[in-house]
Amino acid sequence: MDKTLKFAESHEWVKDNGDGTVTVGISEHAQQLLGDVVFVELPEVGAEAEVGEAISQVESVKAASDIYSPVDGEVIAVNEELEESPELINEAPFEGGWIFKVKLAADTNLDHLMDAAKYEETI
Repeated sequence: MDKTLKFAESHEWVKDNGDGTVTVGISEHAQQLLGDVVFVELPEVGAEAEVGEAISQVESVKAASDIYSPVDGEVIAVNEELEESPELINEAPFEGGWIFKVKLAADTNLDHLMDAAKYEETI
């Protein structure tokens, strides 16, 4: 696991891209709990992301699970590969299985998120 990632309590990971944007996906732990992912409902590009608000949904053979935005900002990109290959979330949750990217709101920081070590303690 990339030790520079930050995590929300709801199991989303956040990668700071260093340019005022972040990439968001779900953790390895979350995808294991879900099982085989069969569908991903992607957010709309241009949608407003608000911390704690459901913005996307992942469906697996076991259940459907809301994906919550871990940051405030605007969705600037979605991983369209997931429409054809939702299993990327299972196969590479931290690389090819990313879900969306957000341009952070001006007053947003990542201080409320856990670092990788703290997240691993909670699971």
